[in-house]
Amino acid sequence: MNFLAHAVLAERTPALMVGGVIGDWIKGTLPGCLPTDLTQGVALHRAIDGFVESHPAFRCSRSRISQARRRYAGVLVDIFYDHVLARDWAQFHSENLPLYCQSVYRQIDARLDELPESARSAMRLMAQENWLQSYAELDGIADVLCRMSQRARRPNPLVGGEVDFLADAAGFATDFDWLLADARAFVDQWLALTRY
Repeated sequence: MNFLAHAVLAERTPALMVGGVIGDWIKGTLPGCLPTDLTQGVALHRAIDGFVESHPAFRCSRSRISQARRRYAGVLVDIFYDHVLARDWAQFHSENLPLYCQSVYRQIDARLDELPESARSAMRLMAQENWLQSYAELDGIADVLCRMSQRARRPNPLVGGEVDFLADAAGFATDFDWLLADARAFVDQWLALTRY
């Protein structure tokens, strides 16, 4: 799952949502430098990632990626899932997508001073460039993949990866529908069993 899906799955409280979105920038053992409520959101982010990576729908989506990009299949599928979520937003959420994205950015901004500097910089850029809403368009996905390719330490085939989505868009959407329903149930169970 990528940022938008993590926000949706963790939206029960603002702290869970913020922790869910920033999870990729928090490294090492928890709680680290974070307040307890944000630590729970990061822990949920990590739990969701573990659940998703072992889910049959995710494995099915990975197999849809072309051989040339297979090494990066997990990254591509995460991005494709956020595209499906944003593109088909009304099927998954009752709130208007632009308003929802602005709400996520406001929640993060309210906690920005409590985040490590690396996360702060990324979250400012996310809001300025409106990453979450940009996932609704294929051009937005192409832009994300281009930026990711440039940040990588070694040459990679991420640029143009959106063609793999177009090759089986309906298949990725079907996989995502299946996974999201199970991920929501997983989050409910995780929150019922986990205390911070």
